[in-house]
Amino acid sequence: MADAILNEIKTKMEKTAENLQRELGQIRAGRANASLLDRISVVYYGAPTPINQLASITIPEARILMITPFDKSTLKDIEKAILASDIGINPTSDGNVIRLVIPQLTEERRKELVKEVKKETESAKIAIRNARRDGMDSYKKQQKAGDITEDDLRTSEKTIQELTDASIKELDKIAASKEEELLEV
Repeated sequence: MADAILNEIKTKMEKTAENLQRELGQIRAGRANASLLDRISVVYYGAPTPINQLASITIPEARILMITPFDKSTLKDIEKAILASDIGINPTSDGNVIRLVIPQLTEERRKELVKEVKKETESAKIAIRNARRDGMDSYKKQQKAGDITEDDLRTSEKTIQELTDASIKELDKIAASKEEELLEV
């Protein structure tokens, strides 16, 4: 029973780190990144379909994303979906491919993005702490019910705290990497 609780906490913490990584990937850093298009869907045969399933996305230069549709008839639809999205980049098309030129970030915009990274990281840390609290509560309930001893409770709490510390360190590492990428000129 105790191992199940620990595994559940560990899974929650790992998912939180993966989620932070995904969220920070959405923040554009003045250089081309295919994850910029992850949230954009195109209606294809009546179903919303992610762009990466309709086209190949390449990065020919540091600040250019090139989208080559597998089916040329979807070119206009992909272009419309990009225009309708919130990425704020106008696509240019030559009839075969769509190019997205990522503009250079201003110093002010870089600082705003770093604040956004810090905010996302703090939200992830709160999720980690909530997982820790839930785990500790589960162990305390078991101890009150007489399923585990007080020594087991202390050992479990120590293990959960070590997991929490390691997870928060991982989140800080992810955030530092993204901040460095944003502040790089």
